[in-house]
Amino acid sequence: MLPRRQDSTMKRAAGGRSGSVINFRTTVNSGSGRRSSAVLPSVLTFLVIVASGGLLLMIEKGMLNSMETPPPRGDGKRLDFIRQAGKRSPAAADVESQFVKEIRNRTIRTICSQKNMPHSVWSLSPLQRKTLLQHILVNDKHRFLYCYVPKVACSNWKRVLKVLSGALENVDVNIKMDHRSDLLFLSSLKPDEIRYRLKHYFKFMFVREPMERLLSAYRNKFGEIESYQKKYGVEIIKRYRKGRAKDTSLTGDDVTFGEFVRYLLDEDVERMNEHWMPVYNLCQPCAVSYDFIGSYEHLESDAEFVLQHIGAPPYVHFPERQTWYKPVTAETLHYYLCSLPQKLLRELLPKYILDFSLFAYPLPNTTTEYCRH
Repeated sequence: MLPRRQDSTMKRAAGGRSGSVINFRTTVNSGSGRRSSAVLPSVLTFLVIVASGGLLLMIEKGMLNSMETPPPRGDGKRLDFIRQAGKRSPAAADVESQFVKEIRNRTIRTICSQKNMPHSVWSLSPLQRKTLLQHILVNDKHRFLYCYVPKVACSNWKRVLKVLSGALENVDVNIKMDHRSDLLFLSSLKPDEIRYRLKHYFKFMFVREPMERLLSAYRNKFGEIESYQKKYGVEIIKRYRKGRAKDTSLTGDDVTFGEFVRYLLDEDVERMNEHWMPVYNLCQPCAVSYDFIGSYEHLESDAEFVLQHIGAPPYVHFPERQTWYKPVTAETLHYYLCSLPQKLLRELLPKYILDFSLFAYPLPNTTTEYCRH
């Protein structure tokens, strides 16, 4: 097995931040008190996470490598709350969404103000900056920047951008998505042009529960995409499956989730494939002050807010999910995570700890008692 590499997501020194990270669509009125009281324990839970930001940073920097990460605890209700928010009444879902956004907003401000966090794009390392600028799409007509995250509806957002630029007639055109053509990337602009847009344009991104996104990438790339099976699958099997190191007949189409996780443990997060690279490393939310951070759990309403905010024409709507799309259900995620050896999961979580903490997602519950059910 290859030696572990030191993750370097926080090796740059930075100053403080000011201002709000997220602009909310609505304010919660006083009449919502009774309805929102049920989620207050969850709010307190995440305030504890904020308070422990220093510990999270120590884990991510590798300062605790000699210690075992404690197994995740809790009853899993918080994740269920996030997943089910979109299925409740519109009024209740909106209140719950505002709580999640407020938690996310405070957490980002707190953690990003830590001593060693980056404070601008130009304080990032060359590799970090290259990754970031290659994932920010530009629309000059509507004056916005969108940091795309693979496996968080980015293909549909690219369709929207192409319609807004006139490259596509509408978002429902039945064509295979070209992820490079007819799109303007921030990395293609000059430094002064980059600075201007970062300062003056509306900036947004979308996030997803980290392990759900990871599982979605695994099922899609190793279960359906032959190029990924050949490029990554064959190598993973040779590295981590006994007796197959010199097997020339491998096709890479039967990589297990456990083998995939072992591969991730040996990868430097800054050099990962974009489909499983942490969102933090893709979009650098401490270096870029995003005006809005939407979530996959509230995709429809959050996407509608963005479209209204940027002044998109009425005929431009966010695409519906394709009929062939296979969602990662709570039960599916539960099955895969509970099937992993606990040691592997404890080693994996620090790789994505900033995605959990910054974006207000609870650590997965895989205790023996919980998994038994």
